[in-house]
Amino acid sequence: MSDLTTKVLLTGATGFIGGRLLRELASKGIRTRCLVRSAKSFLEALPCGVEPDVIEGDLLQPDTLPRTMEGIDTAYYLVHSMGGRSMFQYKAYLERDLHAADNFLKAAEEAGVNRIIYLGGLGEKADNLSEHLRSRLMVAQILQSTRVQTTVLRAANIIGAGGAPFEMLRHLVERLPVMICPRWIDTRCQPIAVENVIEYLTGCLLETESAGRSFDIGGPQIITYRQLMMTYARIRRLHRLIFTIPVLTPHLSSYWINLCTSVPAGVVMPLVEGLKNEVIC
Repeated sequence: MSDLTTKVLLTGATGFIGGRLLRELASKGIRTRCLVRSAKSFLEALPCGVEPDVIEGDLLQPDTLPRTMEGIDTAYYLVHSMGGRSMFQYKAYLERDLHAADNFLKAAEEAGVNRIIYLGGLGEKADNLSEHLRSRLMVAQILQSTRVQTTVLRAANIIGAGGAPFEMLRHLVERLPVMICPRWIDTRCQPIAVENVIEYLTGCLLETESAGRSFDIGGPQIITYRQLMMTYARIRRLHRLIFTIPVLTPHLSSYWINLCTSVPAGVVMPLVEGLKNEVIC
């Protein structure tokens, strides 16, 4: 069991996963330092009872990282660059992902950080991975490349309010009684609830035997995206029809989803490209 008096660094604390993990760590009395770009806006949004140390920095600016790592034993790496408002910007963001991971690892090594815990994505190189999923794999490889013991959790679709994949699904099913979908609708996946992901992330911190190991995490069911959408429709008591056509390319699919949902185009494009790959534990 990890010493709860040891300081933990949390990156991505403003995100879908990081915000939930911060609350969970606080509930367990684990001392946490959050790396954020704007301390003022972050502190204003904190829920009552959550009082982490907050330090400003940027993973793309290496000179801001040494003081961030001081006194840190374990660091969570929960940073992913999904893209901007435009679907044509996301490739540049993927390159930044790799630079950020490299800067983070070098700073952790120099500061003597013992462990890194990283949440990445499922998928194998041999499966002709999308650029988005390949970048997740490459970040994991960077973080595992030195003496710092890195625990890698590999997840598929994380289901929870506020997560881009779930919000994309929710908007489509809520707004479209009849959906014309591409072939990826029948790709298999193994979704997992966000609450379970938080349990795994916390458990890896508390159980030191997880250090330096990689784990695939997923829910109990392997289903298609079509089944996932119809499950949501059934729970919401919505009657929905889904038809597939072979001519919808990832670009056309992204335009269509962007028109029908509130998810930014730069986020939609990498997500849609990744739907061609089976993501199964």
